[in-house]
Amino acid sequence: MQTFFTDEQLKVPALARSNEILRSCVHCGFCTATCPTYQVLGDELDSPRGRIYLIKEMLESGRAADERTVKHLDRCLSCLSCMTTCPSGVHYMHLIDHARAHVEATYKRPFTDRALRFVLAKVLPYPMRFRLAILLAKAGRPFARLIPDARVQAMLDMVPKQVPPVSRNDDPQSFAPVGARKMRVALMTGCAQKALNTDINDATIRLLRRLGCEVVVPKGMGCCGALTHHMGREAEAHGFAAANIRAFMAEVKGEGLDAIVINTSGCGTTVKDYGHMFRTEALAEEAKLVAGLACDISELLVRIGLPEGAAPVRAGGMRVAYHAACSLQHGQQVKSAPKDLLKRVGFEVVEPADSHLCCGSAGTYNLLQPEISRELKARKVRTLEAKGPDVIAAGNIGCMMQIGSGTGVPVVHTVELLDWATGGPVPAALG
Repeated sequence: MQTFFTDEQLKVPALARSNEILRSCVHCGFCTATCPTYQVLGDELDSPRGRIYLIKEMLESGRAADERTVKHLDRCLSCLSCMTTCPSGVHYMHLIDHARAHVEATYKRPFTDRALRFVLAKVLPYPMRFRLAILLAKAGRPFARLIPDARVQAMLDMVPKQVPPVSRNDDPQSFAPVGARKMRVALMTGCAQKALNTDINDATIRLLRRLGCEVVVPKGMGCCGALTHHMGREAEAHGFAAANIRAFMAEVKGEGLDAIVINTSGCGTTVKDYGHMFRTEALAEEAKLVAGLACDISELLVRIGLPEGAAPVRAGGMRVAYHAACSLQHGQQVKSAPKDLLKRVGFEVVEPADSHLCCGSAGTYNLLQPEISRELKARKVRTLEAKGPDVIAAGNIGCMMQIGSGTGVPVVHTVELLDWATGGPVPAALG
C-alpha cells in the first residue's frame, strides 16, 4: 500500500510504525473471509481492509477522528483473526491500537459513551470495585428498563448469579512445590477474573505445585492494562503495565524466574507485547525481558510435561468441546497446546465449526457493542452445542462468561480440567 506521510510525521515513533504496517498491506482481501464483523454486517468498512483505509486516511491527514471512522473502528473486535489469515504479515494489532489512541485523543464522544467508558475503565481493572459493582447491578436490575440503552442491559445480563468469595491464594505470597523444585514461576492473577471466578487461579496453583513449580504471586501486580489499552486510554494502560513490569522484575532480580504464567489469554497477548508498548520509554529493556518470560499456562505445561493418561477414570469418556479464544489462537498463535494436553490426560476433545471466529466477548466489546456481540455469541454457542459436549473448555475468562450466558452446557477453564484429571478436585461447574 502506498503511503504519503511527511518526513516530519515519520519522526513520531507511533506514526512510523503505522506507516510500516500500512505499507505491508497488499489489498488482497483475504482478511475479509475470516473477519467476524464483516460476516455479520457485510460492510467493507467493517472488515480489516476497510478499516485500514480509514486509518490510513485519518493518520496521513493528521486530522481528528470523525464519527464515521469511529463507528467502524469501534465495531472491530480486535480478535486478530485477520493477522492469522494475512499472507503479507500485516500487524493489524499495532495499527488498530494506534488508531484507537488517536481516536481517544482527538474525538469527543457523546456524553453517554464517555460515561460508560469511564465507568468500565475505573471499575473492571480493580477486583474489589468490580465485586461491588456486581452487587450494585443486582440491586439495580428491576430498574434497568427505565434506561433505554442496550449497553446497560448487556452489562446487567453479564452479571453472574453468584460472586465467589475472595481467594486468599491471590494475595502476594509464594507456594512451595510438592517435592523437588524444578522451576520458579510467577503467576499473573488477573483483575476481572479474581472477581468472577477464583477457581481458575486456585487450580493453576495446585497443578503447577504438583508438577514441581514454586509459584509466586508478586507484590504490586495488578491489571495487565489490556482493558484500557483497547479503549485507547494509553496513559492508564501504560500505568498498569509499568507496575507489573516492576513487580515481575523485583522477582527476577531476587530469586529469579523461569517464566511468568498467565491463565487469561487476553492478558497474555498484552503482556507479550510489553516490549513494543515500552520500546521508546525508560522501561524498554525490562519490558522486553518480561514479555519474553510471559507464557500461557498451556505453553508452560507442554514444557513441563503432563503424565499421559493421567486419570482415565476421571477423564475417560468425557467429551470436551474446546473453544479457542481469539487472544490465544490469533493473538499468541497458541493453537494445539490446550487440545493436546486435554487429550493427553484422557479427555475426548472436539472442536466446533468455524473455530477461528470470535465468540463476541473481546474484553469490553460485549458491553459496548451488544447487538453484534449477541449475534456472534449465538453462532458460537450453536456450533459448540452441535458437537454434543459434556463440557466446554476455554482459556479466557471473558469467553467463559460470554459462552456460559448462552448455553446450559458447563463451561470451565482448560486448567481446571487438567487439574482435576491429575489429582485435583472436580471443577465446581461440573458439580
